[in-house]
Amino acid sequence: MGIEGEVDSGMARHGSSILGYPRIGPRRELKRALDSYWHGDGTRKEILEVGRELQENLWRELSATGLTQVPGNTFSFYDHVLDNALLFGAVPERFRPLVDELDPLDFYFMMCRGRADFPPLELVRWFGSNYHYRQPELDEHTSFHLNSDALLDEFDRAMSEGVELRPVVLGPVSLLLLSKVAPTSEQDGFSPLALLDPLLEQYKRLFEQLAKRGATCVQLDEPSFTEDRTADELAALKRAYHVLSHAPLRPRILVTGPYGHFGAALPILAASKIEALGLDLVNGRMTPDELAAVPGLKRKRIYAGVVDGRNVWKVDRRRTLDYLHSLAAVAPDLVVSTSSSLLHVPYDLLVEYDIPGDVADRLAFAKQKVGEVVSLAKALTSGTEEKWRRPPVSVHFKQRHTVRARLNALTAEHRIRAPYEERRVAQQKRLALPPVPATTLGSFPQSAEARTARYELGQGRLSYAEYAALIEAEIESTIRLQEDIGLDVLVHGEHERNDMVQYFAELLEGFATTHFGWVQSYGSRCARPPILYGDIVRPRPMTVEWTAFAQSLTEKPVKGIVTGPVTMLARSYVRIDQPRHETADQLALAIRDEISDLEKAGIAIIQVDEPAIRELLPLRQDGRAEYLDWSVDAFRLATGGAQPETQIHTHLTYSGQKSVVDAIERLDADVTAIVATRSISWVLGALEDRALTHGVGPGVYESRSARIPDIDELDELLTEAAESVDLDRLWANPDGGLKSRRSWQVEPSLRNLVAAARRLRRRAVATAESSERL
Repeated sequence: MGIEGEVDSGMARHGSSILGYPRIGPRRELKRALDSYWHGDGTRKEILEVGRELQENLWRELSATGLTQVPGNTFSFYDHVLDNALLFGAVPERFRPLVDELDPLDFYFMMCRGRADFPPLELVRWFGSNYHYRQPELDEHTSFHLNSDALLDEFDRAMSEGVELRPVVLGPVSLLLLSKVAPTSEQDGFSPLALLDPLLEQYKRLFEQLAKRGATCVQLDEPSFTEDRTADELAALKRAYHVLSHAPLRPRILVTGPYGHFGAALPILAASKIEALGLDLVNGRMTPDELAAVPGLKRKRIYAGVVDGRNVWKVDRRRTLDYLHSLAAVAPDLVVSTSSSLLHVPYDLLVEYDIPGDVADRLAFAKQKVGEVVSLAKALTSGTEEKWRRPPVSVHFKQRHTVRARLNALTAEHRIRAPYEERRVAQQKRLALPPVPATTLGSFPQSAEARTARYELGQGRLSYAEYAALIEAEIESTIRLQEDIGLDVLVHGEHERNDMVQYFAELLEGFATTHFGWVQSYGSRCARPPILYGDIVRPRPMTVEWTAFAQSLTEKPVKGIVTGPVTMLARSYVRIDQPRHETADQLALAIRDEISDLEKAGIAIIQVDEPAIRELLPLRQDGRAEYLDWSVDAFRLATGGAQPETQIHTHLTYSGQKSVVDAIERLDADVTAIVATRSISWVLGALEDRALTHGVGPGVYESRSARIPDIDELDELLTEAAESVDLDRLWANPDGGLKSRRSWQVEPSLRNLVAAARRLRRRAVATAESSERL
């Protein structure tokens, strides 16, 4: 492979590279292999062969595209953050007794998925994206040792075929900052950064091994420094790259900052002895003059991240090439690159056959983005070719007069409901729920028959009447199961839905959806993010048919479940021609209309899921207040038309940040279910401080884990919550939907949940009776 930045015939030869690539396989080969192995149908040999094949196909494909440097060590069987922790031997203390008991692969999956006696590592959102990572756990006893066999084996295999990989490793400071203090830690105030020096020794050992094998460059990702950081954290970054850059034997060091601006970290890295910097120039764009003003930056090789790694719109060719020419004038050693790994976009646009032509012409998936990177680098090297001067494809986003007129007519009153206490009385009169009602958050496991029927309907091989009969049978089975378990508020199970966002996108005008546009969320879990390209119109009700049918089967209340406007926005590829808050309001109006139709159908409880309100929070403090204002406004627009006696629920991911807690309160939902199983303390604190004054359900078991919680565990968590909130405001629920679980896991878990809620009620009654006797 050529080396970027070589001089060729007196002209700078600008390189091309990317920071990472999708890893689940073009046809989700990894997902199928994982699911087969976990369910006992596949063997260890088979899954390892699939992993090896995906890994090799990737670097062979990328090498053939003309990239001048190919990233390596980007494949993972589950999560790259955990892989990097294990690369340096950081096994959490609580898992160490199992190291010798389990096969290494099973041990790895057990940390990711857990079992009855070992909860999994916490699942955490990855820098505002739709990806989640398993959070490493460190304590004062953590000792590091290098386990580089897999990384070196891939490097050697590629070299044997004439491909020199640039190994990608999570940077040492980000690895520590992305970890949490293990629950077994005995040291008050322990910080993972205290482990920096011993960790750096292992990085130096890795560098030496790579250099001896002929590696010329290693990529260290430091995404944590695209967030606001303290002086101590910046000092740790400075120390880390002083130590690593002075390693006695090493490749060149490329430090990347995907997902935003490096901020105060940029001058620190520019002043260090590292050779190269990767800059996100999409989300953290800097002018050439701003870059030139950073001392030391001109002497670095700059990987210019001008192709968006997180959205699917084509690059503006003329504007981007002009920017690169200006950039090359102040940073002559320039490599054209992506702003982040392409992990966040689908593989290939060309396999899609249903995206409208005028939309498809403006899109680029991972393969096409690699092509954009290579073409930009060639055009930059050879001078501006005439084809790059042609007008780009017109960026036209469909607008509708009726939608615009409705938005312009909005007033503050459209976002305000009756006072909470008034609603609370009306809802209790209508619903007559017991203290600590037990419920779930929407989805139940889907049968193979339901998934097949949905596919056959889409292919035209099944009539709608046949499809509806099958889905109704699934719904009835789910209702009967919930009644038998003893849940107080039921759900229809979402058997008709493929995904909480895609389902609605397929029923709304203004979205395009894909057939093969799978993107990894975590492990084997994938989604197909829709493409939001125009003004939003709801042609007809989207959930009423199924929810109303479920309600007709039972006397207990059945929740209507809709996805909220901010989550629809966050989990789609969003149009770029208008501010996001305008798009969010368009989505909110569609959801407002859906809520109105659910009410007309007699549905008394409606859950508007908004997990992404926390997820979309800007990485830096600047802009957070504005974002929270418009995201809260969008939710309140969606729910503002609901009648007082209609109970509005929402479902959020956790966050202990005061600004987000304040935003949760401002949503004015009657009941808020929160993903808090592994971090429940902040929820309890917020309740105790009266920061959350409405109904709340602190999710008391992890829906993404295969383990079945016992009654005592659930009872303990609910009892803790009951110390901070009145029982008539407390709900018992899992922390998410149950679609990814097996029925044999769901039923005992929910029975234990109901038993724990009833225990709490009985104790409350006994305490009240005892007080009356006294």
